[in-house]
Amino acid sequence: MSISIDPRAAVSPKARLGTNVSIGPFTIVEEGAVIGDGTTVGGNALIGLGARIGSECRVHHGAVIGHAPQDLKYAGEASTCEIGDRTTVREYAVLHRGTGEGGRTVIGSDCFLMAFSHVAHDCSVGDHVILSNAAMLAGHITVEDWVTIGGITPVHQFVHIGQHAMIGGGLRIPKDVPPYVLAGGEPAVFEGLNSIGLRRRGFSPGVIDALDRAYTLVYRSGLNVSQGMARIEEDAVLSGCREVQNVLEFIRNSKRGIMSGPRLRH
Repeated sequence: MSISIDPRAAVSPKARLGTNVSIGPFTIVEEGAVIGDGTTVGGNALIGLGARIGSECRVHHGAVIGHAPQDLKYAGEASTCEIGDRTTVREYAVLHRGTGEGGRTVIGSDCFLMAFSHVAHDCSVGDHVILSNAAMLAGHITVEDWVTIGGITPVHQFVHIGQHAMIGGGLRIPKDVPPYVLAGGEPAVFEGLNSIGLRRRGFSPGVIDALDRAYTLVYRSGLNVSQGMARIEEDAVLSGCREVQNVLEFIRNSKRGIMSGPRLRH
């Protein structure tokens, strides 16, 4: 039940470290930072005063967590960057704290944030999320559980990405991405259902079929989105599926509008 701090690290006595925490060489842990039990922080990292890191996390070389946000409105007010348990933060990933008094950037448990990925101020990232190398989230983005975002993909501020969505690499995401879908193209468009991911996570064939039929009505029927949603609601089987209801609720609540459908090929 010990704490291991490399003698070359600079750890504030006013930081709060749990049991079995390890801090590598040349890492800075600022006053007020909190690091949970069993978490390992590699060398040359910065754990800022706003960091609240859970248990059994792995923070690699050069990562920055809980530093001041890149926001011109920020005036030094108290805010946090909160990370759940068992999340891995790879080399040089940058996770900023929120803007405004009490602002929060929140990242869930069991996430994998690869090298050079970025989570900006006031984002909300769910559990089991993967950000590939250099995936970049602007401010105020919501990413639901089990989302995967490919490498070198920037996401516009205030975008909402639904659960179990998979977004390809090297894209640009200016619009909301509904749940359970594959996104590809530039800018990103609907390319189908994330059926492989859903099967791997135990979704039944009946649910996958219902989602596929629902998205066909929204994106591939020649109807507009509102008409497609109306058709779904008229179908007793589709409207009785909880996951399809998640899709309808997501679309109704979208503030930026959902991504476009597949492009016509000539």
